[in-house]
Amino acid sequence: MSKVALITGATRGIGKQIALTLAKDEYDIIINYRNENDELKRTIEEIEGNNVKCVAVKGDVSNFEDCEKMIKEVIEKFGRIDVLVNNAGITKDTLLMRMTKEDFEQVINVNLVGTFNMSKNVIQYMMKQRNGRIINISSVVGISGNAGQTNYAASKAGIIGFTKSLAKEVASRNILVNAVAPGFIETDMTDVLKDEVKDAIGKQIPLKRMGTPEDVANVVSFLASEKSNYITGQVINIDGGMLM
Repeated sequence: MSKVALITGATRGIGKQIALTLAKDEYDIIINYRNENDELKRTIEEIEGNNVKCVAVKGDVSNFEDCEKMIKEVIEKFGRIDVLVNNAGITKDTLLMRMTKEDFEQVINVNLVGTFNMSKNVIQYMMKQRNGRIINISSVVGISGNAGQTNYAASKAGIIGFTKSLAKEVASRNILVNAVAPGFIETDMTDVLKDEVKDAIGKQIPLKRMGTPEDVANVVSFLASEKSNYITGQVINIDGGMLM
């Protein structure tokens, strides 16, 4: 029986690359999306090109009932979930003095509450299986902070505390819960930066370059595999040495 991995926010960027990498690892893949978009069909086709099954489930991770429905749909189709990657996230960057209540709440609700909603609904099935992996996508900003991102940093720091606490709760059932904390990664969000800004960022990083979605996906692949059997409650920075 093939193992099954569910990745939230998986139609582009880091989430898409994680889905493709786990497909190459021979997982059947479920990708979560919130809105119909042109990338969705292309992503499914790329994943299925690895001779695995791929199903897309629609839902807003900040909505508990949506998450409950998604998980039940996956269980009905596949009978199990071996890996959950909580990747869905948004930013609404601005200084706190300009940040609205809605800016703060929306980021917390998608990034942090979404991680709770998905984990809460999947954990009962992993407990019955006595096996599973939950991998949460945090950020180096959740460790170091960053001006203009109080909402985002709070959400990502919350994910780290959530990860460590849940890891302690479920370790006896052979469920491993870890987080990865990417630094500057080449995605749609960083593509819009001016070249001089990218150069300035590169100078802050000991490896002198931004990371790639593959850099993040390779670590997630390791944490999802049997090679990580004795690792839980950890946060792995993927930042080129930026926070050393």
